[in-house]
Amino acid sequence: MKKVSFLQIVIIGFMLFAMFLGAGNIIFAPVVGQQAGTNTPIAMLGFLITGVGLVILAIMALTKGGGTVEKLASRVSPKYAVIFSVLLFLALGPLYVIPRTTSVVYEIGIRQLIPDGNHTLFLLLFSTIFIILTIYLSWETSKFVDRLGKIITPIFGILLVVIVGKSLITPMGSVHPPVDGGEYVEPLAAFLKGFTQGYYTMDVLAAFVFGGIFIKSISALGIKDEKQVSTVFIQAGLVTLVGLIALQVSMAWIGASSVDSIGYSSNGGEIIALASKTLFGPIGLYLIGTVIFLTGITTNVACLAAVAEYFERIMPSISYKKWLIIISVVSLIITNFGLQTVLSMASPLLMLLYPLAIALIILIFTDKLFGSKQSVYVWTTIGVGVVAIIEAVKDIVGGSQTKVDAINDFFSFIPLISSGAGWLVTGLVGAIIGLILSKNSPKAHVED
Repeated sequence: MKKVSFLQIVIIGFMLFAMFLGAGNIIFAPVVGQQAGTNTPIAMLGFLITGVGLVILAIMALTKGGGTVEKLASRVSPKYAVIFSVLLFLALGPLYVIPRTTSVVYEIGIRQLIPDGNHTLFLLLFSTIFIILTIYLSWETSKFVDRLGKIITPIFGILLVVIVGKSLITPMGSVHPPVDGGEYVEPLAAFLKGFTQGYYTMDVLAAFVFGGIFIKSISALGIKDEKQVSTVFIQAGLVTLVGLIALQVSMAWIGASSVDSIGYSSNGGEIIALASKTLFGPIGLYLIGTVIFLTGITTNVACLAAVAEYFERIMPSISYKKWLIIISVVSLIITNFGLQTVLSMASPLLMLLYPLAIALIILIFTDKLFGSKQSVYVWTTIGVGVVAIIEAVKDIVGGSQTKVDAINDFFSFIPLISSGAGWLVTGLVGAIIGLILSKNSPKAHVED
């Protein structure tokens, strides 16, 4: 058994941390902080479960379940694996992550420098240039972006530490009570709202795609024994866990303490930019804008390449480079609806995918308890999926609270339905049904 040094563990942990430190996933905790105010700790507890803790569990599930998301999802059925994987990669690419990242870079790096400009035109020009650059860097497989990421991620991390440190030494203001009439007033409601807000980081779903890269990096150290791979991962994962928790809690603090100085905003990118300006003056905008631009381009390239490679694999009649163009054009169109619209448009898809992904993780870890019976995978997924669809519909009609209330009233027999967590109950019911039917059920199919 090869000995792995403490330094190597730390380096691997920081590598995994770097995978999830990007321009797009730091904009949600500041909004939680502003809205939750003095209830931020309880709201962030829920946020950290879905936005951080499950990331580590998702990669552990990959090590146990075959190494790819397709193999994990095929335990439900091969057709389900295709549907789930396609939706996941669409969210990772043109429907969410690429437009989100591009919009965040614009909001933080450009918009605050020209507050009175024609932002419809400027966003179009910027996003076109930014996505063309993304295509160019994705056109040929190269280690350039990996190397750039290894340089930029530490700089980004140091800058965030400086911003947070300054906000602790010279706070922007006091922490206010939760917003009146908001969803963070009651402690349980704050926890559950934070739980669902963690979905928007997309990190658990991204872990299903990029976790395999991390696993291979451990094997590259010469570690072949499966148990040792798991041990190294758990040790390095603790380093990552501490880093991600510190990051998101710090971003929540930035939001919670910023209200007196910059007021309320539903745009996390704007909160971060204005907080940087308040703490450091105009130079703060240039500093964070530059680093956000570089982290954004590395995130976009990684996602665009991964999504194009996936769709070329399932539809080889269309080449990788053609997929790059198709995905980029769709991403560009969606980006120009603006950040808030991008988040709103993608929200129903995340409300559908996240509960299904969490259910899959739980099933992988409890697989031996029910003998890998396919009926348990199928009925748990049905139980979770039905309510996840209801949550997606609620999100679609979210502009009308009357309609949301009507849906909640209609399905009020499902516990926690009004808090967005009803799928936990129906998933458990589905698992029990699957167990009852498991006597004549085959073991779950795993794709080769």
